[in-house]
Amino acid sequence: MKTYDNTIFDSYNRIARKLRISVTDKCNFRCNFCMPDDPVWLPNNELLTFNEITRLAKIMSNFGINKIRLSGGEPLLRKNIDHLVKDLVNIKKIKSVNITTNGVLLKQLATPLKKAGLNGVTISLHSLKNDRFDKIVGVKNTLNQVLEGIQYAQNVNLSPIKINCVIIKGCNEDEILDFAKFAYDNQIVIRFIEFMPFDGNKFWGMDQIISKKQILQKIRKKYDLIASEREFGSTAHVYNFKDNPNGGIGVISSMTEPFCSDCDRIRLKADGNLVPCLFSQDEYNLRPFLRNGCSDIEISKIIKKFYLKKFSGIETLIKEKINVDHIRPMHTIGG
Repeated sequence: MKTYDNTIFDSYNRIARKLRISVTDKCNFRCNFCMPDDPVWLPNNELLTFNEITRLAKIMSNFGINKIRLSGGEPLLRKNIDHLVKDLVNIKKIKSVNITTNGVLLKQLATPLKKAGLNGVTISLHSLKNDRFDKIVGVKNTLNQVLEGIQYAQNVNLSPIKINCVIIKGCNEDEILDFAKFAYDNQIVIRFIEFMPFDGNKFWGMDQIISKKQILQKIRKKYDLIASEREFGSTAHVYNFKDNPNGGIGVISSMTEPFCSDCDRIRLKADGNLVPCLFSQDEYNLRPFLRNGCSDIEISKIIKKFYLKKFSGIETLIKEKINVDHIRPMHTIGG
């Protein structure tokens, strides 16, 4: 096995470069493919403080982690989230800080987030139809707020701006071309995501997946797409419109064409649990080490030990024809 002086790697020699941090499990939406009907929120004293999050980010930046994405639940519900962004941006070795949000609060927060140094934003948007959107998110009359949030993000020049859309059979696959048009008209990137086993109510099944192949077939009936070379460690296969290079399509094919072999992500839950692999139930609680006086060097060794145990990935389950079951509600980890 290779050894590295200043990197964090697993037993498959995959090196972590990106840190995804959930800052809260709470959300102002109730998407049924994400959250249970009656969620039980973490007590406030179990949430990592901003100082604790920043400390862990600094420690991991010394391993070579250089990109951070904040998520939730809904991260913009966390009070003074722009303060955390500023602290993370100021870590010397961090190249970019981005955030994934449902967009409802972007109208109020896009400007302070930009001033804090936020680079880009990814907005979750699973329908462009008002009634269907209300049904999906479990809250009425919020689609226009999300669309306004996207506009405000553009107005303050957050970059990149991406739209995430989970496609589920029998729910919203009839809107694939509508989303492609939205990307084309607004010169924005829409990323279609295959339905994954992280739904709150555990109704996920392989038969509900609309595959990358099916998604592209629908879009290519109307638009000429040019494939870009997939970046190492990227979650998405990206395609540009032939006659409009400013908009684009991404497809995250976690279930039908997994990309575990070059995964470079490590995740931190809001309660301090380290999650090396999204598709494994393995979690390792860092909070006691933060609050019981451990030094940065000690915590570094602990993180490296936990990350070394990273699961091979969903590819293994699929290749060995092992049933994929519900893993955890998405709102607890943020993707």
